[in-house]
Amino acid sequence: MPTVHQATWGLLRALGVRKVFGNPGSTEMPFLANFPDDIDYVLGLHEGSVVGMADAYAQLTGEPTLVNLHTAVGLGNAMGAIINAASAHSPLVITAGQQVRATLTMQPLLANPDPTMLPRPAVKWAFEPPRAQDVPAALARAFRYAALPPAGPVFVSLPMDDFEQPAEAGTTELLAARRLTGRSVPAPVELNALAKRLAAARNPVLVVGAGLDAAPGGFEASVALAERQNLPVWLAPNASRVGFPTDHAHFRGSLPAGIAWLSESLAGHDLILVAGAPVFQYYPYAPGSYLGPGAELVAITDDPDAAARAPLGDAVVADPALALQGLLELLPQTNRPAPAPRAPLEIPPAVDTLTASQVYDIVGPQFGHDGIVVTESMNGAAAMWDRMKFRRSGSFFFCAAGGLGFAIPAAVGAQLAQPERPVLAVSGDGGAQYGIQGLYTAASRRLPVTFLILVNREYGILKGFGDYLTTTGVPGLDLDYLDYEALAKGYGIPAVRTGRADELAVAVKEAFAAANGPHMVIVDVAPGGAVSPAATTG
Repeated sequence: MPTVHQATWGLLRALGVRKVFGNPGSTEMPFLANFPDDIDYVLGLHEGSVVGMADAYAQLTGEPTLVNLHTAVGLGNAMGAIINAASAHSPLVITAGQQVRATLTMQPLLANPDPTMLPRPAVKWAFEPPRAQDVPAALARAFRYAALPPAGPVFVSLPMDDFEQPAEAGTTELLAARRLTGRSVPAPVELNALAKRLAAARNPVLVVGAGLDAAPGGFEASVALAERQNLPVWLAPNASRVGFPTDHAHFRGSLPAGIAWLSESLAGHDLILVAGAPVFQYYPYAPGSYLGPGAELVAITDDPDAAARAPLGDAVVADPALALQGLLELLPQTNRPAPAPRAPLEIPPAVDTLTASQVYDIVGPQFGHDGIVVTESMNGAAAMWDRMKFRRSGSFFFCAAGGLGFAIPAAVGAQLAQPERPVLAVSGDGGAQYGIQGLYTAASRRLPVTFLILVNREYGILKGFGDYLTTTGVPGLDLDYLDYEALAKGYGIPAVRTGRADELAVAVKEAFAAANGPHMVIVDVAPGGAVSPAATTG
């Protein structure tokens, strides 16, 4: 009779698991023993980096991705990254070892006293199998639940003595054979009503979010609808992905996240169609009218919670890509005039110290349009949207919950998911420290990722918030010198540091062309991190 260990790995293989992201501990060793040769174990040196890598990998592949952490302490280390993954709707199946069942009443060292409570509310579902024989069924349920819309992380606690127990015969085959589908389309009456509202609108606008980029066909559907209806297109505020090409003539930039600022940006539009984004991720608090007089809003989202909590507008709970494709079947070419292309952002040439905007002005043309940018820094965001060319789905990723420590490990996960595409990670000298361990995985696997570190020796965005909030005397906003050249060298990664435009152009060109492993480019930039509408829209 097969053991639970054999049945579990047989199931995981049947479910299509190709990689396991983890950092092993003693309570996980029985699960990881005799690790299959045909599955890749991706080692990270901190659980936050492990989840960050898996997060980007899952988003780009669209597949439920297995993560293995070390009991309660490892799960605790990973919580910030799990919150990012939850906000991004990443289908992660997170597991962690648990102490031997016979010892749990005594709560020994490394026991998780409440394993299903610890990861909440960041996970959709958390479970510890009541019997060893239930481990395969619990994992099968976890994989299906993580992938069903709205996708998101789930958690399964695995007692370490379960894997030597006998499995129940026949269950693995039944579990592996199941197929679930969950993409939903709007009811025909709702879709027809929305098509009529859009056709009748005088000056409609499309706002796209991460969910549209994540949904198969969403990127292409947004372009087709914008062109057929001559819609200007904005990116939803604080979006973690881009659902529309940023060099398209209809693209307007990223909406500012303050209530009043966003309303002002959409002034004059009588119908706002939001696809694949919550309405809205406001921050900072800039009170005002949600929309201008007479404006109406309709949101299309596959997230019932996002639909329910929105402070205004109507909502259609459905797959945003399928909904836009349905609208295209109902709507003819409009006779509205096409929106005028926006003027390029003016970026003055560098005089002394480079600004973040000038960095993007230099890096953008060098990077091309087929790569992947992963960032956690919004310094110079308006220039990023203007100079970086995101022309295809899965080209841009931002920490969805705003948690630092995302860029470096997520860039590693992105490269593992799509190794044929160049990958650029952008972080500040403060933020990079939260996920610095991701450099180890990039170096050990010789992944051709370029790490761009913007060094301003401060938490510039916090100083910007301080100016906006009129707070003074806040400690901890300035950083001492961090030697990123030495850090990179310690991980075995070649690095170049510069503060000059000509040297930066050469450095990034060489880094992007390298195929023999990761490179780091460190740029000294001027302080700055304004919090205002102009910070993202130019």
